[in-house]
Amino acid sequence: MARGSAALPEVPPTRPMRRVGAFLHTVSRASLAGLGDPLGALERAQIHWLLWAPLALGAGIGLYFTLPAEPGALFHLLALALAALGFWAWMRGPGALHLPAALLVLGVVGALAAEYRAQSVAAPVLEHRIYGPVEGRIIRIDRSARDVLRLTLDQVRLPGQPPATWPARARIALHGARPDFAPEPGLRVMTTAHLSPPNGPSEPGAWDFRRNAWFARLGALSYTRAPVLVIAPPDPADWGLAAHRWRMALSAAMQARIPGQAGAVSAALMTGDRSAITEATNDIMRASNLYHMVSISGLHMGMLAGFVFATIRHGLALWGWVALRLPTKKIAAAVALVAATLYLWISGADIATQRSWIMIAVMLSAVLLDRRALSLHTVALAALGLLLFWPEALLGPGFQMSFAATTALVLIAKPWPRWQRSIPWLLRPVAMLVLTSLVAGLVTAPIAAAHFGRMSHYGILANLLAVPVMGIVVMPMGVLAACLAPLGLAAPALWLMGKGTAWVLAVADWVAGLSGAQSALAAPPGFVLPVLALAAGTAVLARGALRSLALVAIVVAALGWGVATRPTLLIAQEGALVGLMGPEGRALSKAAPRYTAARWLEADGDTAAPDQAAQREGFSGPKGNRQAAWQGHALVHLTGSGALAALPKVCRGAALVVLDTFAPPGFTGDCTVLDRRAMAATGALAFDAKGRQRSAAQRAGHRLWTGAGTGAAP
Repeated sequence: MARGSAALPEVPPTRPMRRVGAFLHTVSRASLAGLGDPLGALERAQIHWLLWAPLALGAGIGLYFTLPAEPGALFHLLALALAALGFWAWMRGPGALHLPAALLVLGVVGALAAEYRAQSVAAPVLEHRIYGPVEGRIIRIDRSARDVLRLTLDQVRLPGQPPATWPARARIALHGARPDFAPEPGLRVMTTAHLSPPNGPSEPGAWDFRRNAWFARLGALSYTRAPVLVIAPPDPADWGLAAHRWRMALSAAMQARIPGQAGAVSAALMTGDRSAITEATNDIMRASNLYHMVSISGLHMGMLAGFVFATIRHGLALWGWVALRLPTKKIAAAVALVAATLYLWISGADIATQRSWIMIAVMLSAVLLDRRALSLHTVALAALGLLLFWPEALLGPGFQMSFAATTALVLIAKPWPRWQRSIPWLLRPVAMLVLTSLVAGLVTAPIAAAHFGRMSHYGILANLLAVPVMGIVVMPMGVLAACLAPLGLAAPALWLMGKGTAWVLAVADWVAGLSGAQSALAAPPGFVLPVLALAAGTAVLARGALRSLALVAIVVAALGWGVATRPTLLIAQEGALVGLMGPEGRALSKAAPRYTAARWLEADGDTAAPDQAAQREGFSGPKGNRQAAWQGHALVHLTGSGALAALPKVCRGAALVVLDTFAPPGFTGDCTVLDRRAMAATGALAFDAKGRQRSAAQRAGHRLWTGAGTGAAP
């Protein structure tokens, strides 16, 4: 036994927590004892610095987003000093310091790149709610979670408001839009709408839509029940929206040839237009773990590029003279890269599609340069490119799940040729599909559960039945239809594509209907995902003691997730909703606003619908005057037109009264009143079992995207 170590006492088998503690202690002691020559290990690891670079860059980006306030002069001076120190150690220091120095410099670059990106997209954000005319140019058409058509406008004008306050972009949900209204990119439209700033988090520490809206330059959300008037047609000289108009026309043509939701999904796969996909279809795709097929992702980009690559390469191989004289593999890679780029242009080039294109472009470029197309280095290059240009992508589930799955698949690609020797050749394609589905599902399951609160248990089965059809029928027929469309011969290919998509939807519907298809998990604490990501990356790249410590960190993060507790009391921003944890789960004072209610239940790991949660034991009383008991006092939620009249009657006995409007100026009573004025400064509130309060505003900090209020006193 090594000097200074001591034998661990025996752990009784009936004490599981003590067994876990003993395991962690054993691993940590073994890790520290096995450090050996740490400087030598660092010096050997520097040859793989490119693989470590995305982790360092991502850590710097993550640091920027976790700051409580925007960086000031002191932060910039410290960053420059660290960068200078790292650069000096990289150039002049001993070999063992080269890798840590390079990673330090990359971390600083990541933080500064994120700050620059946040500053570069700055645009006005609406400061308070208004009702009035709004006009602008349609640049995006989609559908909300409630199957309502939505328009995103730029070149926004708000007549009657100071021009300096006009947002760069606004999104309008069309409730009760006329059936004859056919939105088209480039149309200039006008309507009368209720506009408000982007909403803050549904609770302290939850996903902050304002941050996403900031980077999308989306300064106002609105809804309208009024008609939408077209005031100007699209400008033919506007090439910026030419691809969008072509995409929507192509989507409409595909949906005309392929009826129902099969046509809507087929159009989404080829054009990125998901406006015709209903929420019911989205639900079954999520429940079956096939939702990644609805949006254009690395899977579709890879299938399209792979089909074009294989078709060109094997087609040229049949022409003997060409095959003997020309580099057919490189020609196929070049043509596939052009096809992937056209697909990027046609499909709208959103961040998810750009991420997919970067990965495919790096891999095809590796073929052109006689390098391995599928390696961790190509994945690292793609991650670096995306993080440098769009640092905010790091926080999204798409980026996290895509690179986690790709990294895992690259890792199993290396031993697969050795494993497949023991498998009959007829079963190898099936075994490969099962293995890839299993591995991708395992590594993305924690990310999906953390973001969406759900785990799909039959995802492997669904992918086993759907992915081959997607790769053999749907995507190839889509490419073939695009090639035959100019000749007017696309109908047979579209028919086959529709049949393949219908099969995928049938599989999703069947799997989603199986008993236990999904289970719910409570949201993890904020540190869990970053620790898991850094620890998993370190475990992949490191060796010896550092890998052991990374595995310990993964276990600690998992335990932290498992023992986390949810707030006892939640109050939505502006006092719109109250949720109190009870024996059946969280009881809601009412079912609306449904978005906030759904997010609370999802974070609780609760599968109940908002209407069900509103019927739970906890709150009682008539609509608009709901009462419960909390911390030995009354908890009252007053809403609607009678709220102010009821306030004096319930404000007694040290009650906590939540009011969804403004309390009368100077109102006093024997209670604590949380009205819209008070909660405009705090945002959503959370209270633990001991009554300790946390506010969304305090947790979010003073950032660029939190500068606008969520409501203002009249």
